[in-house]
Amino acid sequence: MSGSDARILNALTVDVEDYFQVEAFARVIERADWDRLPHRVERNTSRLLDLFAETGTKATFFTLGWVAERHPGLVRRMVAEGHEVASHGFEHRRADRQTRDEFRADIVRTKRLLEDLGGAPVNGYRAATFSIGRGNWWAYEVLAEAGYRYSSSLFPIAHDLYGVPDASRAPFREGSSGLAELPLTTARLFGRNFPCAGGGYFRLLPYAVTRWAMRRVNAADGMACIFYMHPWEIDPDQPRQTQAPWKSRFRHYTNLAATEGRLRRLIADFRWGRVDRAFQALLDA
Repeated sequence: MSGSDARILNALTVDVEDYFQVEAFARVIERADWDRLPHRVERNTSRLLDLFAETGTKATFFTLGWVAERHPGLVRRMVAEGHEVASHGFEHRRADRQTRDEFRADIVRTKRLLEDLGGAPVNGYRAATFSIGRGNWWAYEVLAEAGYRYSSSLFPIAHDLYGVPDASRAPFREGSSGLAELPLTTARLFGRNFPCAGGGYFRLLPYAVTRWAMRRVNAADGMACIFYMHPWEIDPDQPRQTQAPWKSRFRHYTNLAATEGRLRRLIADFRWGRVDRAFQALLDA
């Protein structure tokens, strides 16, 4: 571990959702079928909790209310083992496809449920598929009104499903609401933002690329990184959605068997903690 890495506490995050709830499969798996499909999120999240306990790592779990309602023991274990529980909305509905009133009802319902189950305050929110952007910037005001302290919903890249390429790469306070936004990590190269925050990029690119880019962000930018992953990414045996488009299947299934080993390397190569502690100075300001 380099000196710069040792000084900076990075944020390790998990978006707690099952394999059938991802945006890539939204057009081929009906929400009405979710309860009839094999659930694997409890097993996979428990494996991550075991790994974090083994390595002494703390993380923030952005948890779907739908998952928490069906697997309340997961939320209680997260809190009991010193992790932060945050909101990922209730049913993985994109924020930019909800009205203001629908969004408010969703985030209030999820916050109340997670707090009731875990007995700890829920301060953070992450929009499904990073779906806060210029068209629904009002979401920050609604989050602040609902009692959230921060969001980690902006990805300052160009992508076919999400992204605000001209958004700040650095954490900031949104002007009208005062809410803290903690964008997903990118490295600035050749005048462009390149993603190095985990997810599919962590599986598709060689591990050395992620490590180099994150070290650059720590050292050159002096910023903490935010890394995200999903429990299904350590589950190569999950049911295959053969009816999904080729691009969706490629993004979802590539290198699932390698993810856990890469995650262990990542934990060893950097200093990790919860979002609320990695960005405590901004949140307390």
